[in-house]
Amino acid sequence: MSWLVLATVTPILTAVGYFSGLFWLLPLLQVAAAYPWMILDLRRGGVAKALPRMLAWALLIAVSVEALAFFFPAEGATSVLNGATYREEMLRWIRTGVGKESSPSLFLPEHLLHLAAFLVLSLATGGFLSLLMGAVMMNFMSFYVGSLLMISVRPVRVILCGWPPWAVLRVIAFVIFGVVFSGPVLGRLARVSFRWEEQTRWLKLASAGILLDIVLKAALAGSWGRLLRSALPPTTGF
Repeated sequence: MSWLVLATVTPILTAVGYFSGLFWLLPLLQVAAAYPWMILDLRRGGVAKALPRMLAWALLIAVSVEALAFFFPAEGATSVLNGATYREEMLRWIRTGVGKESSPSLFLPEHLLHLAAFLVLSLATGGFLSLLMGAVMMNFMSFYVGSLLMISVRPVRVILCGWPPWAVLRVIAFVIFGVVFSGPVLGRLARVSFRWEEQTRWLKLASAGILLDIVLKAALAGSWGRLLRSALPPTTGF
């Protein structure tokens, strides 16, 4: 029943936020759909119980925003924070091959800054603000993929390749870090059982995901951009 509630409420609240025109409301509603479940799962079974639901939540956000961007791109331009800017940046990179996406010296500092901010927010707020940050990032990435699908002449290619494998690994790693690093605060405020020595395997798994994300992106982003370029029409306008 709890899974059904999450699967129902997350798309509904995402749609409400998407059509609100308020960039702050969309991620706030999305976090409201998942944060209480994360606390409850951590109480009942720790990270192993909370992680599958939070990964499902991230997937629901991705699918919902992509569908909304496909059918209603104009509304997302105002309600998805950084959505239109990120979409244009990625389309420019796909068409020209020029951009930080395929330049480690440019994307690596940004990735590490995002990770550091995410960890600090997780530790400081019991995961609430880090989930908010994660929702914002999921939203603008999903908005870009949905927009790409809308203009594509090879939609199957975009469905299969719009989310590159390193981005998927990054999402999984961030979710793991967010759940684990929320533990100290939730242990004090929400009766969650937490001990750092029990989190070693999760921290290793998330760290490996971040490392593999960087390696794969540095090695494959250029060719991945050319693959996506072949799915686009000669010109694009929004």
